[in-house]
Amino acid sequence: MIIELDGGQHAERNEEDTKRTAALEAQGYLVLRFWNNDVLRNIDGVVESIVNTLRPVPPHPNPLPNGEREQAATRGDSNA
Repeated sequence: MIIELDGGQHAERNEEDTKRTAALEAQGYLVLRFWNNDVLRNIDGVVESIVNTLRPVPPHPNPLPNGEREQAATRGDSNA
């Protein structure tokens, strides 16, 4: 994960920032961007956003006991 903090000059560099983000993401990085102002005035919100991004997605509360193959077999799908 890469966290970028952007100052006011980045308002005029949107195209360059978009290219930079795309290049980093193409290398497998996740890029989060925050304005300096947000960090200074809403650090709790910035931290919450980072934590939520890092937090794994919880498992489904009612998973199939034997996975999707069981459901496909019950339906009669031949690709199970």
